[in-house]
Amino acid sequence: MDLDWLKDFLALAEQRTFSRAADARNVTQPAFSRRIRALEDWIGAALFVRSAQGASLTPAGVHFQPAAQELIRHLERARRDTQAIDARDTVTLSIAATHALSFTFFPAWIRELMRSKVFGTLNLVSDSMEACEQIMLAGEVHFLLCHFHSDAPIRFETERFESVWVGEDVLMPLCAPRADGSGTWSLPGSPGEPVPHLAYSPASGLGRILAACKLGEPTYTATSFTSHLAATLTTMAREGHGIAWLPGTVAAEDLAQGRLVRAGPEQFDVPIEIRLFRSSASRNPAADELWDHLSGRGFRNRVG
Repeated sequence: MDLDWLKDFLALAEQRTFSRAADARNVTQPAFSRRIRALEDWIGAALFVRSAQGASLTPAGVHFQPAAQELIRHLERARRDTQAIDARDTVTLSIAATHALSFTFFPAWIRELMRSKVFGTLNLVSDSMEACEQIMLAGEVHFLLCHFHSDAPIRFETERFESVWVGEDVLMPLCAPRADGSGTWSLPGSPGEPVPHLAYSPASGLGRILAACKLGEPTYTATSFTSHLAATLTTMAREGHGIAWLPGTVAAEDLAQGRLVRAGPEQFDVPIEIRLFRSSASRNPAADELWDHLSGRGFRNRVG
């Protein structure tokens, strides 16, 4: 059966005359009539009643009409989806990365990899951890680059997802400095004078990590602002609105320039990893080559 036969059938059912339907399908009327007859022969039933007034559907034609519409929709969708997958899987390496790593760790990391290997065209998707997880679970990217801590929950099943250790980071409590260089606020704070806390929203992976980890001793803080962006919290901390636990990869320049200082000793730090995750269901030759290259360095680990 030819897909054009189904389109011809629907055109004739709508136009009700062979001449108008043939014009709508941009074919000659004799050719159009032959294709309608070929469809009827293939089905084994008459679909139209021909008369001097035009063509009307038979009971068999009425039954077949919604099926023809659905078949065309499914076939067109399958064709588009297949073309998209082919384009993605043959020429592009898609990586989702959290905002915090997209602007700091990723550029230098991928540049270093490209010095020894060429992995094809790269497509970077930057978003919150929650959104990146959804993208990864939907199979829309080959990899996810994110911060990781073994105590913090993630949505990846160990049977489907693997991870490779690619770096280290640390969450440090930071704030704006006083004129003498000391921190505007200092942990642990007190019940009577809690420290203003610039916190991560629930969509943030870093917020999820902080919520799951125990610090060296209790702290007394009061949330004054929330955002899923570490860059936003960095700016708010720099302008003196409170303290924020910021990744060293994000805050390195501000620390070096003295725009941010520690708001507490190292016992309040949270060491974290940077990992690259992949799903066994989303692969192509470039993705396999990158994975094998990183795994060959001995950094391969299962989730958790």
